[in-house]
Order: sequence, then C-alpha cells, then structure tokens
Amino acid sequence: MFMKASPSTSQKQSSRRSFLSKAALGISGAFLATSYDGLAQSMEKTSKPSAPSDLKITDVKCGFIRNQHSLFVKIYTNQGIVGHGQAVDGVYGTYYVVKHLAQLHLIGQNPLNIHRLQEEMRRGGLFKGAQAGMYVCVMTALETALWDLLGKALGVPVYQLLGGKFRDKIRVYCDTAGSRLEPKEMGRRAKEDVDKYGFTAVKFDIDDRTDPNKLDPYNWSVSIRELKRMESQIAAVRQAVGPDIDICVDCHGRFDESAGMKIAKALEPYNLMWLEEPVPAESPESYARIRESTTTPICGGENWYLTHGFRRPLELGAVDIIMPDLQKCGGLGEGQRIANMANTYNVSFAPHMVAEYLGAMASAHVCASVPNFLILEWQIYYHESDMYKEVVKFDGSFLTKDGYIELRNVPGIGVEINEEGMRKYATPGIPFFE
Repeated sequence: MFMKASPSTSQKQSSRRSFLSKAALGISGAFLATSYDGLAQSMEKTSKPSAPSDLKITDVKCGFIRNQHSLFVKIYTNQGIVGHGQAVDGVYGTYYVVKHLAQLHLIGQNPLNIHRLQEEMRRGGLFKGAQAGMYVCVMTALETALWDLLGKALGVPVYQLLGGKFRDKIRVYCDTAGSRLEPKEMGRRAKEDVDKYGFTAVKFDIDDRTDPNKLDPYNWSVSIRELKRMESQIAAVRQAVGPDIDICVDCHGRFDESAGMKIAKALEPYNLMWLEEPVPAESPESYARIRESTTTPICGGENWYLTHGFRRPLELGAVDIIMPDLQKCGGLGEGQRIANMANTYNVSFAPHMVAEYLGAMASAHVCASVPNFLILEWQIYYHESDMYKEVVKFDGSFLTKDGYIELRNVPGIGVEINEEGMRKYATPGIPFFE
C-alpha cells in the first residue's frame, strides 16, 4: 500500500500558476487592456498558503454598535484570510440570524462562490423572511464580507472583481446635521459643509412630526404653514450655498401622494438634485404620479430590497434616481445588479449610506463599477465623532479635500473592523465577536 505524498512547495506553486493561468484566459483581452494592470500577474504574486480553490470558511463572528443600528461581521477561513462586512438599520436583534445563516450556508464552504452562497442563503430563507427586511440585511453583511475575503485571496480590489472601474474617485454628498432647524441655521450649516469640507452637494430633512403646524399627528398630509416652513428652509440653504451646489431634500416617506405633489411643486424654484422618498416605499404608483406632476427629480429606494424590489418601480417610471442602501439591499453584487437594471431604464444610481466607513468604502467599490453612478451619501457625523475613526482600521484620509472617496488598489474592500476600538461602543447584553 502506498501513501500519497504531500505536495511540495514547488508543486503547490505550479498548481497555483495553473489555476491563475486558467482564470486569466477567461478574461477578454480588451478587459485586460483597459482594466487593473496585470490582474493575472498580481494574482500570481499574491502570497497564499495554498490555492484559492482550497479555501474553506471555518467561522463567522459578529458585533453590534450604536444600540444595534450597525452590524459588523467577520468571516474566517482555513488560510487565515478574514473577510469584513457591515449591515445597518434592519439588524436589531439579529445575532442568532447571523449564526443561523453561517452554520446552515457558509461554514465549510468555499468563499469564492459568492453568487452561489448568496443564492443559497436567499432561497434557504423563502419561508423565513428572505424577501426583505432583517433577513436580507443580515445576508447583506455576510455577502459583503465574502467579497472582501475573495479580494484578499486573489490580491485585487473588490471593484476589480465586479468587472473593473468606470471612475477613480466617488463623489459624495453630505447628509447635513441640523435638519429641521431654523432656516438661517440650516443655511449656515450648509455653507460650512461646503466651505470647510469641500462638499459639492448637501442634503437636509424637511419632515418633522413635532412641527406645531401639523394639523393632525397621524395623517400624512401637509398643512399650508408646514409647506411654508419647508420652502423657507430650502430657500435659505440655496441662498447660502449659491447656484452651483447641489441640494437634496429628504421626506423619509412621511407624506401622502397629495402632500408629496405639493412639496415637490413648492421646491421647484430651488433646482433640487432630488426630492427623496416623499411617500412610503410601498407606494411606487404614487411615486410615479408625483414624478409626472413636477420638474423636481424624484428619488427612492432606500427601503426596497433585492433586485426584484426595484423591478416594479422602474417599470412604472416611479423615480428619476434610485438609491438602494448597499448595507441592506442584499449585498454588493446585488447592488450592482440593481444599478445595471436601472441603467437599462436610463435611471441614475445614488446609493443611500448611513453605515460606518467600512460600509462607505464597500459602497464605493460598487459605485465605481457601474456607468450610471451619480453620487453617494456621506454623514457629517464622520467629522464630529471619534467613534467613526475608532471602529475601523484604515490607512489614509476618509475624503479628498473636494468631497470624494478615493479608490485604492488594495486587496478586498480596503477597510477592516477594529474590534478593540469597537468594544467600548458594543451593545450591552449581546455577544461581541464570540
């Protein structure tokens, strides 16, 4: 009886070269000529304990911060490569959902098969809520970590895995603190964001359930005085920043169709970049009718999930701009599919983003990879709280001086979770990366 000899180092290297050569042959010459220089050579030079085909997921751990607003996950492998991902909003109470999906669909699997693993998670949850909401949000964090892991395994940025990049830097707008304040103060803050941080676009919220001018705390109408308050606020912002800065306005889906039409019409003189979610997400027909009634561009999609959630709104012509949240819509690959579908309808792609910098940079990779990208959301609190710097590992500046996220040629997403930095912000009573 003969024992099979373990492969030598030279045999492993030969096997790896064979794998990479076959992978490179599957990529068109035009792609290689115009995309990331030396993709195959980069993959060849990347140090790996064994061939990528030998990768296996060994564990998944997670942690929550901001009172469970933000979920961070880490996917571990038998080669010591770790993938990092994030999800937001619909992740409250989902610690055991993470563990369930990991045990059922990920552990023991090769992480290179991202689309297959995501589809298995989705199909495996058809009777568990996998159409939208919390299940999809958790799946999003895991799918994102898989992309990060794959990029590190092959030594290339995530945007390269998504097919390459259309742009080297990602324009962002500032979701500005101080919304619903007095008009003069809103104008002051908008100008500060432009002058101090270099943003070329700002966003303000104008919905306010506590507005004393509301005639009823529960119906979704807009009173004449409310409408005047909104108009005076945005007029002050426009006056403060001048004609060349883009202004976005968010309603958080808190109005009915008639109110949405009135608000869109009242704000036409201020040349908005968009009016966001004037009505609830479940009313795409109302979006379409509002859009037909105004010259103000209409934006929506923060609360639509998976590609199928955007099909009906796009068919109806409901929006001028779609804004999936790439930390809750199903993942980075799903976000790219949504963007590409929107592109066939000549609709721009401007992702919603309320995550920490791991989520911001993950979103930037998708934004780089699609032709119809318009602008990405950015939060002013990044500049006002140390927490956002402490919870990630990142070597460099968050933004350029003129308000862009700069892409870097580093493997994976390029941002990692700082467990020790996160620990003091961890949500009490929930296991933390255990």
